[in-house]
Amino acid sequence: MPRKPTEHIGIFGGTFDPIHFGHLRAVDEAREILACDRILLIPTADPPHKRERRITIARHRLEMLRKAIRGCKDLESSTIEIDRPGLSYTIDTLRALQSRKTSTRWTLFMGIDAFREIHTWKEFRTLFSTVDIAVLSRPPERVVRPRSILPVAVRQDFRYSPDRKSLVHASGHRVHFLSVTALDISATDIRDRVRSGRSIRFLTPTTVRRYIESNRLYRKGRPAS
Repeated sequence: MPRKPTEHIGIFGGTFDPIHFGHLRAVDEAREILACDRILLIPTADPPHKRERRITIARHRLEMLRKAIRGCKDLESSTIEIDRPGLSYTIDTLRALQSRKTSTRWTLFMGIDAFREIHTWKEFRTLFSTVDIAVLSRPPERVVRPRSILPVAVRQDFRYSPDRKSLVHASGHRVHFLSVTALDISATDIRDRVRSGRSIRFLTPTTVRRYIESNRLYRKGRPAS
């Protein structure tokens, strides 16, 4: 008989290059809606979907993340992907986390754009039977027909639960669709602003902005490292 989960942990991964208020507000709202005890924010070491752009080295991205969430007891950084060699695949991360905490309930957070591309992920069908998934979108975007954005290959494995407003997988795991506050902030825009000498105040925490300035990150003509 499976043990009752002792805690509920959300997982939110990304390059965080840099972390900004759009990330932080979305993940905090999702944490509250789903009653997670805490959230692990996981910087990707070598993302397979971003091979076309040189990513800032991990130590800078991790330090910016740590500075951004300092003092937030329910938000925690994790180096699980940075510490693992090779490409950063979500399914490998989930398996490693579950092996460490066998009685924990896990929910994987992701943006709706990432979810639309989930069929390109390693072992994507296994993801649905491994953890709950929370898909985050911002108004005015709204998911009217949840099954329609599932990969065709897995649609037969789900049923819709109107009472919970979620899709239920044959394994019992759910896909939740959550609407969070619309903050039109992107890491790409922040990097572009720094590169062109424009202000990024109020787009990212002050501690992150100061770290970017002191380490001269994203400057024009400067390598990402």
